[in-house]
Amino acid sequence: MAPPLPGPLAHLAPLLGHYGYWAVGVGVFVEDFGVPAPGETILIAAAIYAGAGQLNIVAVAVIAFVAAVAGDNVGYLIGRSGGRAFVHRWGRYVFLTPERFHKAELFFRRHGGGIVTVARFIEGLRQANGIIAGTSGMPWLRFLAFNTLGAALWVGLWATLAYVAGTHITTLYDEITRYQLYALIAFGVLAATLIARRVLKRRHQN
Repeated sequence: MAPPLPGPLAHLAPLLGHYGYWAVGVGVFVEDFGVPAPGETILIAAAIYAGAGQLNIVAVAVIAFVAAVAGDNVGYLIGRSGGRAFVHRWGRYVFLTPERFHKAELFFRRHGGGIVTVARFIEGLRQANGIIAGTSGMPWLRFLAFNTLGAALWVGLWATLAYVAGTHITTLYDEITRYQLYALIAFGVLAATLIARRVLKRRHQN
């Protein structure tokens, strides 16, 4: 029998009970190009079910990983082919407003390709990072490499934690998201330091 899902995950029980792996794949896939779907929470809920023997954790992780990479690549294609005008015209229908997109784009450009990996863990950037990479002209193979790494880390983290922690995962989730901002600031400081060192090194060489 499936365990009762805690707190904010409880509403996903009928979805997982009826559709199982399909819910995981579709939820993660569509979230990754801006559609307002609970991709991350579906992954966590499915891993809890796997810990209770209702689903296979390897299947959950593989499906979520493939869906995450594919979804972000759809976003990349949208950004690459439609560009900023497409996002400004249609993005509001999936809660990607021009203001939200502009802020995400500035952040993306400031931190370069590495942010594609980190973006997977940041609400807002997770849904927009493929589109932003496409509009900014990042080479597809470079995007694919960073995106694949980010998807593997993201799926690995939440699938493992939820599988092991079970219904206690919401406590861990709250703690992790609480410190997410601090981790992001630390990443920004590190990136700025590396850029400054590179600039100074070039000046000395010239």
